[in-house]
Amino acid sequence: MILPSCRKSLDHPGAAWPHRADVHVVGLCPGRFARKMFAMSNERMHWRALLSHHRLGGPPAADSGPRSEFQRDFDRIVFSSAFRRLQDKTQVFPLAKNDYVRTRLTHSLEVASVGRSLGVLAGDHVLKQHPELSASGYTAADFGAIVAAACLSHDIGNPPFGHAGESAIQSWFKDSALGRSVLASLGSEERADFEHFEGNAQTFRILARLGMPDNAGGMQLTCATLAAVAKYPRAAHLPFPRPAGISTKKHNFFHADRERFEMVAHAVGLIRRRAGMHYWCRHPLAFLVEAADDISYCVIDVEDAFRAGEMRYGEIEPLYRGVVADQAAWAKAGAISTDEKRVEYLRARTIDALVTEAAQAFAAREAAMLAGTFDEELIAVIPHAAALEAFRAIARDRVYHSAVVLNLQSPGAAILGELLQAFVGAVEAAAAGSSAADASAILGILPGQFLSADRGPAGNLYERVLAITDFVSGMTDSYAVTVATKLKALRAGVSE
Repeated sequence: MILPSCRKSLDHPGAAWPHRADVHVVGLCPGRFARKMFAMSNERMHWRALLSHHRLGGPPAADSGPRSEFQRDFDRIVFSSAFRRLQDKTQVFPLAKNDYVRTRLTHSLEVASVGRSLGVLAGDHVLKQHPELSASGYTAADFGAIVAAACLSHDIGNPPFGHAGESAIQSWFKDSALGRSVLASLGSEERADFEHFEGNAQTFRILARLGMPDNAGGMQLTCATLAAVAKYPRAAHLPFPRPAGISTKKHNFFHADRERFEMVAHAVGLIRRRAGMHYWCRHPLAFLVEAADDISYCVIDVEDAFRAGEMRYGEIEPLYRGVVADQAAWAKAGAISTDEKRVEYLRARTIDALVTEAAQAFAAREAAMLAGTFDEELIAVIPHAAALEAFRAIARDRVYHSAVVLNLQSPGAAILGELLQAFVGAVEAAAAGSSAADASAILGILPGQFLSADRGPAGNLYERVLAITDFVSGMTDSYAVTVATKLKALRAGVSE
């Protein structure tokens, strides 16, 4: 929604702010607005605002017919190019040859399915507690659609080669001479974005800016969905020690995107934790997004390890027994002819039990979430928390640190360092006026969207380097390998 007195681009400090149903903000621009927002903030969030269907940077919602605004969010994400690229991004096993194991795409679809179930169960509870929402037309399916859309996009900003890719980008900035030089030339807020490069922040950047760069607000998703994606609603740099709580563990937006996130936070009425700081309490539905992800990867990564030959059935059956107590289920499992199909069945029963418990935990803590006083993982407070932690522990010890995973991750991590060295070096050489042949050739590989209109480097160092991390983190595993190979051939040709 572009406000009458603030019709500048969202990339400009005079950007427009969407309104929240219970706060009139027409005519306010960000500087004055931020001061008023803190003064108006309550110590409690409200579901009517938390379910905001206003779209970031978009026009007021029109009648979408039988399809809700939140279902439209889900569809926009599914058909985005960034989502399609997840089919060739690592979940656990990089460049896997076994076509059964999950990629980021299949993982995201599974998390969205779990999240929809969690959202519907939680929504049923919320509507009983807040009947005025039903009177306004909200249904449990709306809660499910918001959580499903947020889950679908939760990994959309992850770089190639899994979490090793995030670590590789961070390490390049901290360990390489060029990376350290970049950091030394930036302010503390900008520097933190690269020192602590975060896939969650890149996710918000894609959804709110890069996914549709010609639109104000990127994909123009609803503010409810964008807030539910944000498990860590804070900036990378906080000028005080990181407070305790799961929501402060990481960050969910870069310095360049802080105003966009502030628009979202205001639209849905998130509680600002400290005056003047880009630091908020979570949207309650973000706890469900996190739970859906945790349940999925803890249980399913073990299944993938079994299918990849890294674990035997006898090793993982006790994990399922720790959650599934129904003897009829075990009788049925015993009648299944193969270990592979038995694992699939027990995985489904395990997830079903954990979803029920997580939804009950949400219901018990809904009031604390609205007050901003609950800040733990939902899976840490369910009855089978210890059993789920056993899944996570064995995945950590036997899967994530297994020789096959580490041996495949290491080359991938090295590739990302090579790409950053080449592209950051080239744009910095161009910014300094160098006409070196290799720098020009490398810039020729860089897509125009990551350069200025005249195919030169962006105006300042932060913007130039952020454009390169946008490019590199958006690559698929295979494309990263292809570009690295092309760079080696290019250098060899230039040196001859």
